[in-house]
Amino acid sequence: MGKNITQKILESHLVSGAMAAGNEIAIRVDQTLTQDATGTMAYLQFEAMGVPKVKTKLSVSYVDHNTLQYGGFENADDHRFLQTVAAKHGIYFSRPGNGICHQVHLERFGVPGQTMLGSDSHTPTCGGLGMMAIGAGGLDVAVAMGGGPFNLTYPKVVLVKLKGKLKPWVSAKDVILELLRRMTVKGGVGKVIEYGGEGVKSLSVPERATITNMGAELGATTSLFPSDDVTKEFLKAQKRDKDWKELVADEDAKYDEIIEIDLNKLEPMIAKPHSPDAVCKVSELEGMKVDQVCIGSCTNSSYRDLMVVAEIFRKGGHKVNPNVSMTISPGSKQVLEMISLNKGLASMIEAGARILEATCGPCIGNGQSPPSKGVSLRTFNRNFEGRSGTKDAQVYLCSPEVAAAAAIYGVIMDPRKLGKYPKIAMPKSYLIDDSMIIPPAKDPAKVEILRGPNIKALPVAQKIQPVIGGATLIKLGDNITTDHITPAGTWLKYRSNVPKYSESVFSAIDAQFHEKAKTAGGGFVIAGENYGQGSSREHAALCPMYLGIKGIIAKSFARIHKDNLVNFGILPLTFSNSADYDAVDQSDKLEINDLAKQLEAGDSLIIKNVTKGKEIKVKHGFSPRQIDIILAGGLLNFTKG
Repeated sequence: MGKNITQKILESHLVSGAMAAGNEIAIRVDQTLTQDATGTMAYLQFEAMGVPKVKTKLSVSYVDHNTLQYGGFENADDHRFLQTVAAKHGIYFSRPGNGICHQVHLERFGVPGQTMLGSDSHTPTCGGLGMMAIGAGGLDVAVAMGGGPFNLTYPKVVLVKLKGKLKPWVSAKDVILELLRRMTVKGGVGKVIEYGGEGVKSLSVPERATITNMGAELGATTSLFPSDDVTKEFLKAQKRDKDWKELVADEDAKYDEIIEIDLNKLEPMIAKPHSPDAVCKVSELEGMKVDQVCIGSCTNSSYRDLMVVAEIFRKGGHKVNPNVSMTISPGSKQVLEMISLNKGLASMIEAGARILEATCGPCIGNGQSPPSKGVSLRTFNRNFEGRSGTKDAQVYLCSPEVAAAAAIYGVIMDPRKLGKYPKIAMPKSYLIDDSMIIPPAKDPAKVEILRGPNIKALPVAQKIQPVIGGATLIKLGDNITTDHITPAGTWLKYRSNVPKYSESVFSAIDAQFHEKAKTAGGGFVIAGENYGQGSSREHAALCPMYLGIKGIIAKSFARIHKDNLVNFGILPLTFSNSADYDAVDQSDKLEINDLAKQLEAGDSLIIKNVTKGKEIKVKHGFSPRQIDIILAGGLLNFTKG
């Protein structure tokens, strides 16, 4: 029987476990990636393991989130720590201004057929190169840097069969928005999304990367394109043709599910507030007034994306509407230099766009918050409520083409009405300048790791007790994101300071939550479907652990967050009967007796609702390894033995 791309990569990297759906397997990790908001904690965890040098083929530390060194010393101190720890432990360091980790890694480091683990949920961007790139918590990445394998549930593989070719003014962003419309934000959980069909050949690597990047919003383990002649040409243009290898699915490869998308029939799409799967056609919203347009993020900040926007303005002689604030965030220094040299940057500046750093910026709430109740069109990947920094903003997700049209006319408009579509040729040769990527020190012994006062000691969970009890501290609904749990924006500078960052837990829902949790000595959280969707930030588990949270009982969990909870010794449990969710009230006291015996007896647990005198049946779904991690008090304790 033929094999698909997912099977080929997993089989060649398999360390343990049987390759069958639902089984836990362990795979060897070739590369790792961190960014500064998650990297500080990941490297503190790596240091705690006592490994002198990373054991991966390549590890890169990027600074792309907290580049605005505002309001104090914290961000600058973290960057200094990251640079020195990278130098000492064999890690490449990408300086602030070099670009967004996913865009830079795609350009300079991604390798078809290899595996990568990244402490950012949009790590699957490099799937556009045929690389199995998986987002995970920082502790999982630290273990991988130390030479440990990555454990995951063997996924189902979904083939998205692309037919035809995109019409003018329809882009790769519309492909993934259409898939989100069909599958929803939890439709990819436990799955790898693999792209095939004749339509694949018409998509460039940056277009493929847009699609795999936003596959994270499906909840998928990762997304993959073949490595073919298109991939070869991209790597050749990046002067990395030696990294290319062909990697395609066998003709008789089998899949668990097949979804067909006819590219010829796609229209410009848009995601409405406040979820990436609230998708409709742009034509359905025409005429809606727009206050802000932001183009960039790791989803849509490539050379191609920004040159399309530049040419729309230049050829039409257009200006940014006087009632619209428009920003451009290039994805990398390479992109910024190239659009500067060919005057694309000048075209956008002349039109009235504001040019930001080559960083994440507004996508994570660092700057450019919309006005009160403002409508913001963004080429980003997430539009969760409040993520932009403005609680009542209405954030829409769209392609660069749709965003440019709105910036020109001040309203949402179908870009097909702009006339002739600008054709952007892919560069035969990209501008290569890696001077802002610093290699590790040749003599690590001479490197002193510099720690500022914002870098606090690493909190470590205690070994779990036989009886766990506590109050229900908060009861939540469906689709609670990691932004709800530990927000980004101005809080990001405290990522290496867990005592301070823990004050942010659920702050947008209950500003006094952290005080309640500390006063109560911890307790439980009750939630609905898809708890923990969004970012890979392990702080959404680490900070609750610091506050004494013992368990999260939900209807279902997002993959990365459930793994993070296990890694930090918090019990992620699912209701056996969703009706039991309604029977638990905030302040109810819950208790789990003989935890170790219950975990080892099977998948079911009994929780006593002491307040109501009732029992609640829940499931854990843990592998034997995960049970050992929970009982040890988390992955760090488990790894250190």
